[in-house]
Amino acid sequence: MTEDTAAMPASAEAILRDMVIVRLPAASAYLSVLRTATAGLAARLDFTLDEIEDLRIAVDEACAMLLAQAVPGTDLECEFELTGDAMRIAVSVLTVDGREPSRDTFAWTVLSSLAGDVDAYVGADDKVSVVLQIGRAHV
Repeated sequence: MTEDTAAMPASAEAILRDMVIVRLPAASAYLSVLRTATAGLAARLDFTLDEIEDLRIAVDEACAMLLAQAVPGTDLECEFELTGDAMRIAVSVLTVDGREPSRDTFAWTVLSSLAGDVDAYVGADDKVSVVLQIGRAHV
């Protein structure tokens, strides 16, 4: 426990450390499971209904970008990091060509408008990740 977390109530400290990883077959038939998990975790952070729907669509769009280049028979991994009133989501898959999704497409524009902060990178073994960062609106 650090000095910063020592003064926090136990529930606030737990939120800062929440990490959820969902791994499922890299096939569009399974994306409804991921959309449901996304909505449930966003609701846990008190996102509005509109924010939750935007996030569901953003995760779906990120997955669609990656599934187009996924190695057949591989898994799609989605890592959710919950931090106070924000969520970081990293969607990753092993790809055939190891290229980041193009950032000058309509799909990337939609993704950026829905999630705010969006990035992509290539990791080991041509594993490509799309990372979304979205915070809850302050009322």
